[in-house]
Amino acid sequence: MSGLVWRVSTRWRAAIDRAVTPFGLTHAQYAVMAPLLTLRRSGNRPSQRRLADFTGLEPLYVSKLVRSLEQAGLLTRTPDPDDSRAMLLDPTDHGRDRTERAVAAVRALQHDLTAPLGGVDSPRTRALVEALRALLEEETT
Repeated sequence: MSGLVWRVSTRWRAAIDRAVTPFGLTHAQYAVMAPLLTLRRSGNRPSQRRLADFTGLEPLYVSKLVRSLEQAGLLTRTPDPDDSRAMLLDPTDHGRDRTERAVAAVRALQHDLTAPLGGVDSPRTRALVEALRALLEEETT
């Protein structure tokens, strides 16, 4: 079973890489920028730590990605006035535009990838997502 999960994961990641490359993003950068936009739309201005918690990625990994995204002009980091150790993140206009276009491409890709299960909103896809979430939750307990 682990080989099957690995193969699906690898195929999915490669497909996302191909989908976001035209927008100048890697899969890893997308995994930070898309959630950052989600948090900003909901009125939150996350710190690197909060973004790491939200994505489930390691804080050190997020920190490295954030630095490279800042150097690329896709986001800005500013000190948190309430916590001198924390940096708050904001997408730049350029970063927001690139990421919004990448999100649209990934959504279209998700429809294609889940078609064998009946599409993104099908009961089979929802059951798969619930099962994967249960496995991730089990890992953290």
